[in-house]
Amino acid sequence: MRFGILGPLRVGGGESTVTAGRDRVVLAMLLLRAGRLVPVDELVDAVWEERPPATARAQLQTCVSRLRRRLAEFGLVAETIVTDPAGYGVRIAPTDLDAEVFARGVEAARAAVATGRLIDARAEFRAALALWRGPALAGISSRSVRRRAHALDEQRLTALEECVDVELRLGPAVELIDELAESVDQHPLRERLRGQLMLALSSTGRQADALRAYREGRRLYAEELGIEPGVELQELHQRVLAGDLALAGRESGPIAPVRSLPRAIGDFTGRQQTLARLVKEVEAGARIQLIDGMAGSGKTALAVHVATALASNYPDAQLYIDLHGHSERTPLTPAAAVATLLRQLGVPAERVPTNQDDRLALWRTELAGRRAVVVLDNAASADQVTPLLPNGSHCLILITSRRRLVGVDEGRPSSLPVLDTDEAIELLGRVAGVSRVAAEPEAATEVVRRCGHLPLAIRLAGARLAHRPRWRIADLAERLSTRPDPLAEFEAGERSVGRAFALSYAQVSPTAQRTFRLLGLHPGVRFDNSVAAVLAELPLPEAQDLLDELVDAHLVEEAEPGRYRLHDLVREYARTLVAEPERAAERRDAIGRLLDHHLHVATAIARTTELSSGHSLIVTTEPVRPELVTLVAQQGRAWLDENLAVWTNLVRLAEAEGFLSQSWQLARACWHAQFEGGRLDELIETHTVGLRAAEELGDDRAVATMLNYLASAHYRLGNFPESIRLMERSLDIVRRLGLRNDIRNTLGNLGTSYAANFEFRRAQECYDAGAALARQVRDKEALANVLNNLSITFLLWGRHDEALRTARRHLGLAREIGDPRRIGNALGHLGMVRHRMGDVGPARRLLRVALRFKQQVGTRFGEGEVLNEIATMEREDGRPERAADLHRAALVVMTEVGDRMAQCRSRNLLARAILDQGDVTSALDLHRRVLADADRLGARYEQAQALLGLARCLRPTDPAAARTHLTRALFLFRQVESPDQHEVERLLADLG
Repeated sequence: MRFGILGPLRVGGGESTVTAGRDRVVLAMLLLRAGRLVPVDELVDAVWEERPPATARAQLQTCVSRLRRRLAEFGLVAETIVTDPAGYGVRIAPTDLDAEVFARGVEAARAAVATGRLIDARAEFRAALALWRGPALAGISSRSVRRRAHALDEQRLTALEECVDVELRLGPAVELIDELAESVDQHPLRERLRGQLMLALSSTGRQADALRAYREGRRLYAEELGIEPGVELQELHQRVLAGDLALAGRESGPIAPVRSLPRAIGDFTGRQQTLARLVKEVEAGARIQLIDGMAGSGKTALAVHVATALASNYPDAQLYIDLHGHSERTPLTPAAAVATLLRQLGVPAERVPTNQDDRLALWRTELAGRRAVVVLDNAASADQVTPLLPNGSHCLILITSRRRLVGVDEGRPSSLPVLDTDEAIELLGRVAGVSRVAAEPEAATEVVRRCGHLPLAIRLAGARLAHRPRWRIADLAERLSTRPDPLAEFEAGERSVGRAFALSYAQVSPTAQRTFRLLGLHPGVRFDNSVAAVLAELPLPEAQDLLDELVDAHLVEEAEPGRYRLHDLVREYARTLVAEPERAAERRDAIGRLLDHHLHVATAIARTTELSSGHSLIVTTEPVRPELVTLVAQQGRAWLDENLAVWTNLVRLAEAEGFLSQSWQLARACWHAQFEGGRLDELIETHTVGLRAAEELGDDRAVATMLNYLASAHYRLGNFPESIRLMERSLDIVRRLGLRNDIRNTLGNLGTSYAANFEFRRAQECYDAGAALARQVRDKEALANVLNNLSITFLLWGRHDEALRTARRHLGLAREIGDPRRIGNALGHLGMVRHRMGDVGPARRLLRVALRFKQQVGTRFGEGEVLNEIATMEREDGRPERAADLHRAALVVMTEVGDRMAQCRSRNLLARAILDQGDVTSALDLHRRVLADADRLGARYEQAQALLGLARCLRPTDPAAARTHLTRALFLFRQVESPDQHEVERLLADLG
């Protein structure tokens, strides 16, 4: 060998005659990277470190020139050091450098170990170790050289440890003790060497010295590192204490088959389909099954049942080990796990190698000829279980984990969901008593719902019932629904749902933990990645990565691509964490960001979906995360529809946490989506909370806004007196504040409520006042709104000529503005007026065009109105079947938007079409239902229409009853000044 770096630098047959310090550094760097180019910058850094001179490159060239001359003196050709624009290199044969010879020798030794040739392995290891003359490149102080030389020194120590493992397996270890003691003195923190010394001492009967070596190591680890010895060393210590380490190399007898599976639980419930599928997959050749799921989902029970069901197919061994991937103990290392598995197989302790690779090789050898099923329970990661996978196709491996083990090759994944309701109730019955559960089915359903259908929670809840025979199931359901900390109800001894969640929580990164805690603040069931980004104050890609981590840990569920949810009990756990007193500031700031995000997104969408909404969407602050607001708002109404379910909770959260301005503005921002979507009860709730927040703020304009939009829900529900009361109060406030735009809009809304209550003159007064204000400021959109409302008022009033003129003016203005929603409204009203005036052909054309406009822009209530009008024309033209179909479609729309008055109207019209088909009984039933509903609503006009419909049905068979109904209808029609009173008068006259 012409070059030596395994010790002081050596060139030729003796120590180097390269004496210049810089030349030695350059040659050392080139030899450390033999066969590769070393960049000039690296060489400069190695020679001069932080302060290279301006002439460093030129001086480096001089160093290389001197080295070439020196090497020529040893008979080496000039091309030994090569030059390239990128740097310099050394070109030598593999046998010219001692480090290369050492690496090949270690590789050969390891190959011999893998094939069981231990004597050959020892020879190869010792030959390679003999090349070392001291620390690599001793005497050269360059940091770059020392860093790379240290890697070589580490390779030597690893090779020594592997060599000692082989020698301990081959026979008595007396001759190793001195070498090991010296190595431990030089490297006192190296656990593997210390363990080998303990094994060598113990195997020769020196247990006391072995225990002393352990105590000394433990003291050093505590003082130097502040930690306890590793699992392997602690395990070895226990074996020394137990005295089960005999002389190495002793032959062992045959190994008997073992059965180490836990007992399969007798009340195993649910998962039958999953169990059958897994058995089928295994029988088809899927030998590695990965079962993951959230804490308490029953992974272990399922794996044990699969193993038990297939045990006859694997008669040689059924093994089980808890890897403690999610427990209060440190997860087992592969070495510790395989040692336990080998002992389960009956391998004597003295035959279990201390080296991990050797243990794993023995494990694979032991399983090579066996048909075995192995349950690796509670795995922490793919890295923990991959080394434990045996070769061959005769073994079945069942791995459970709370994480998705995506790195396990050939693994067939199965993620366990929670139980469905029937399975959950069955499990509760098996634990608490079948007859007991059958006696209270509703309470049992509520209990399992409160348990989130999670098997662990159901078992713990059932155990409480089983130990309290005097409790009703309803008693437990009430406790679960009223206790401030529901998780406290799911504890039994050491078993606890909260503790199970805590173990999963502890396994994710600190940033993921923070994100998880903050997700507990979201008051809804589902959320997207933008919510996580807002709560955690992270860029969207980073938030997505954390969600993926939480999904893999089964702390978050991905309900569908891009949409996430927390299991009910997991959400409670997250809320418990974020509610801790030391996190009060973190919690409040996150809530503020959450409310800010939803408010700005909803407001941005509302500005594009509402007519003239700007006057009451008052948000003036800049969003905390404008880029996310812009991104999410692009989803438009679909985002609002998806998030409507959470809105009431958001408004309440804002009020409860003192974000009063956000509370009322959140209510306002989602008004249109709630109103058009028929979520009127929620609209009343959100705006009642918003009104309370505005009043507490003392913000009169906000109070007026909430009153205005709260009135709209009562209007849609047919509660016109309440709508009028609220609107009159709102009008008083905006007049006192002198808010001209608000006065104009409030007048329009109040006029609509008056008109719906058949107070037409008061309605016209409001519209005229609103139109005058709009003309003063030349606000075309506001004037168009007035004309829209006024035209329908004239129509209801029976003043068809005025209605026609007003609707035409509205259509012209709508076209000028270019708003398809206004155009659709104007066309619809024109069609209705022309129909009333007998212009059937133009009316039909106008209504069909109007229907297309309303369907295109999604004006659902308007769509129902037009469908009813077209259906009436169909009935009048002698097509009652077609009319009934259209009225049914209109009724569906009116039900979806929640307009109870419009539902009454649609049913009355449907009943008349059905009557024209000859189905008197069905028509009577519908009219009677409308009469009852309209009476509850105080809807006089629809009551009168229902009475008129009943009279039409009964007139041929019961004229007296028909007269009674007509008399009542006439009284109501006169009250509301409806032109329909004239038809009633004619019918009464016909009856005589």
